[in-house]
Amino acid sequence: MLLNEDVSIPARVHANTLDWVPSPLGGVERRMLFRIGDEKARATSIVRYAPGSHFSAHNHPGGEEFLVLEGTFQDENGDYPAGSYVRNPPGSRHTPRSDGGCIIFVKLWQFRADDRELVVRRPREGERAPLRPGVEAARLLFEGAGERVVLEEWQAGAEVALGDFPGLELLVLDGGFSDGTDELDRYTWLRLPAGESLKVRVGPEGARVWYKVAPLMHERVCAFDD
Repeated sequence: MLLNEDVSIPARVHANTLDWVPSPLGGVERRMLFRIGDEKARATSIVRYAPGSHFSAHNHPGGEEFLVLEGTFQDENGDYPAGSYVRNPPGSRHTPRSDGGCIIFVKLWQFRADDRELVVRRPREGERAPLRPGVEAARLLFEGAGERVVLEEWQAGAEVALGDFPGLELLVLDGGFSDGTDELDRYTWLRLPAGESLKVRVGPEGARVWYKVAPLMHERVCAFDD
């Protein structure tokens, strides 16, 4: 399966308009944003766990990165409430579940091959990041392996700009903004390659966003064999 596979061109998906697609595991559904492959895939998705659903123990040879959007995600290492950000590096293993149900934003098989850092940021953890015009609060979740991952709160009615990046991936968590041609609301996913820029007008409710500044596909990305 190929979906938004060409990382050299911009992509955006209004994920809240998509149907939930069942996974092979009962109780787990997904909205696919980017995909190269079938069940084993380089993939970016929004995934919903029904209460009581779980996976068997499995490895992540290509790494797994996720942000908990709603509810509480769990594995043998603990509970991760909404707002938690986790990077399970290549070679990691866990047994995920959600007793009460949850929704996560998850990226698979997109780690740089030499990235071996485990990162766990629970809500409100991470360093405060410098503010830019229109940004009310910013928290750095991760910086390393050629990536910078940030949570920001944008002021209602403000103009906010991002540019001069090697690649940008952004998910709207709450509120929304306009880029002059489109309204990007909750759970809209945006990807821009190097050479592009983003300048937006924030809506009346403000906006809270997760974004990553990084190459959209690392030169040394974990090898993937279909």
